Amino acid sequence: MAASTGELRGRLPALAKYDIVEEIGHGGMATVYRARDPRLDRDVAIKVIHPHLRDSPEVAHRFYVEAQAVAKLRHPNIVEVYDVSAQGDREQYLVVELVRGRTLRGILHDRSPLPPEVAAGIALQLLDALAHAHAQSVVHRDIKPENVLVEMASEAGPTSGGSRAEKSTKIKLTDFGIAKLLDAKGVTSTGQVLGSPAHMAPEQIEGGEVDARSDVFGMGVLMYELMVGHLPFEGANPAQVLRRVLDGSYPPAEMELATVGKSWSAILDQALAHEASQRYESAAAMRDAIGKELERLGVSDAPGEVAKYLDGVDEYASEHDKRMVAALTKLGADARRRNDAIAAANDYNRALAYAPNDPALLKLVSTMHASSARKDALRKAAPAVGLLISAMTIAFFVTKALKGHPSDIVVPTASAPSVAPSASAGPIASADKADAEPAPTTSRPVTSATIKVPVIAPVPALRKLTFMSVKPNGVTVAVDDAPAIAISPGSSLDLDYKQHVLQFDCVTGGLCEGKTQRIPEGKTDDSMSVEVLIRPATLIVLGDSSGSYGIKEWPDKDVKIGSPVSVPMRTGARDFITIIDRLHPEVQKTVEINAGQQKTVRVL
Repeated sequence: MAASTGELRGRLPALAKYDIVEEIGHGGMATVYRARDPRLDRDVAIKVIHPHLRDSPEVAHRFYVEAQAVAKLRHPNIVEVYDVSAQGDREQYLVVELVRGRTLRGILHDRSPLPPEVAAGIALQLLDALAHAHAQSVVHRDIKPENVLVEMASEAGPTSGGSRAEKSTKIKLTDFGIAKLLDAKGVTSTGQVLGSPAHMAPEQIEGGEVDARSDVFGMGVLMYELMVGHLPFEGANPAQVLRRVLDGSYPPAEMELATVGKSWSAILDQALAHEASQRYESAAAMRDAIGKELERLGVSDAPGEVAKYLDGVDEYASEHDKRMVAALTKLGADARRRNDAIAAANDYNRALAYAPNDPALLKLVSTMHASSARKDALRKAAPAVGLLISAMTIAFFVTKALKGHPSDIVVPTASAPSVAPSASAGPIASADKADAEPAPTTSRPVTSATIKVPVIAPVPALRKLTFMSVKPNGVTVAVDDAPAIAISPGSSLDLDYKQHVLQFDCVTGGLCEGKTQRIPEGKTDDSMSVEVLIRPATLIVLGDSSGSYGIKEWPDKDVKIGSPVSVPMRTGARDFITIIDRLHPEVQKTVEINAGQQKTVRVL
C-alpha cells in the first residue's frame, strides 16, 4: 500500500527556514531534497548529511570544506551554493541551486555513445567550469557523469520572479563533496582514496599530489565514455579497474569506435596520459584544444550542438553525420593539397566510418592507398634501380669499346698505381691479340680490369586477378606485406607467377572480421569474389525481469534481461533495431547499434 502524503511528510527532515517537498537524490554522504525557500519564493535543492555521519568530526569537517570551496565559485556551469546550516543545527545541510533535469549518467543510459562533437560540446562547458574552479584553488577530484546535471530548455522551472527561465540547455557540474582546497593544509592528510576508481587519476589512487591535472584526467575519462560508449579502464571488480588505471592500459578511442577519428582520439590520449606532466597542463589548455578541433570541423556553436542533439536525437544524428562527411572530406582534400598524407588519411578514414558505402570517398581512399603503395615500392626498389643505372652506364662504354668483340673487355679504372711499366710490359690484356695496342708510356698509366657485362633477364609477364564482386563496400586488400589498397567490383591486381597471400579487411578499422586467402602459383589470369564478414554488435537489455523481450528485425533471437546477445549488422557499420516487449507489444524502443560495439539499453 502506498504511503499517504502525511506519512511521507513525517519522514522528511524538518528545517526552520525551508519547506522540504520531496527526496530527489541519495548519495554516500547525503540525501538531496527539493525544497521551497519561502523568504525568496524559489525552489532549491538541499543536501542533508546522513544521520550516522553528521556526528563524525572528520566528515563534518569535509562537509564544511565543500561548502566553503563551492561558495567561492560563480560560474554558469557550476551549481551555485546559497546557504549552509549553522554549527549548532540538529541537521547539517547545504542549500544549492535546483537544477531540473537528469544526470549525464541517465542520458548515457539511453543515448550512448554521443556524437563526438556533442560530447566535445559538453566537455567544453565543464572544462570552462573547472578552469574557473582551479583559479580559485579548488580541485573537484570526482569528475563523472553522475556529477553532471543536464537541464533541457523544456525542463527549466520558473525563476524567482515566477517567469520561465531563458530557454537554453544547461550543463552543470555538481558535488564538490571531496574537493581539495589547494591552500587548505591537512584536509586529506590521512591519504584516504576519495573518488570513483574508474574516473580517478593514477596519482590520486596512489595517494600522491593531486592538482588541476588530476581533473584533466577525469575529463579525459568522461569524454572517452561519452564518445565511445564505455569507460577506458574497465574490469570485473574495483581492484582490476585500479590496476588498469595504474598500468595506463586502455584501447585508443579511434580503435574502439571509428567515428571518433584520430584527432579526437589524440586529444583523449593526452588527457589520459599516465604521467601528469604529459597531460594538458590545465583545464583551460584542454578546453582550448577541444575548441580548436571543433572550429576546424566547422562547429562554431558548441552549446547549440548539445541543445540540438538533446532536443531531437534522431533528426540531429542524421544531419550531423552528413555534415561531418562533408567537412571531413573537404579537410582531407585540403591536407592532400598540402602534401600532408597523414592528416588527409585521418580525415578521410573518419568520413568513411560515417559513410562506408560512399563511392566518391572509396575512390579517394583507394587512390591514396595506391599512391602510398607506389611510393613504398619505389623506396624499396631504389637500391636495385641504382645498380641497374650503374650497369647501364657500364654497358654504354662497353658498347662503344666492343665494336663487335666478345663481352670480355678491358675497361679503364681509376685506381692505377703511379708506377710506369717496363718496356717488356707487353700489350694490354685483351681477348684478341690481333687488336692489342701497345701499353701507354705516360707517367700515370691506366691499369685494366676484365668485366663481364651482365645479361639482364627480361621482366616476367604478369597475370591479372580480377575481383568480380566485393562485399561490403569499403574493403581493402594487402598482398603479402605490401600496404593495403581499397578494392571494388571490377578492380584487379597485377601479380607475378609466384604464390601470394591476400589479406582482406575493411577500410574502417575494427569493422570487419578480416579474411586471409592464398593465391597459388600460376600463369593464367584469374578472378574471385570477396565477402568479408562485418563484426556483429552486442546488445544488453535492462528492464523488468518478468518481461519477455525480443528484436523486431531478428524475431528468432531470444533476449534475456542483462545477458549479452549478438546482433548481426544488416547495413554496414551502423544499424537501427527495435526492441519489443513480447508481453506488452506497445512497449518498443528503437536504438542505434554499431559493428563490434556493445550497446546497453534500458526498456521500461
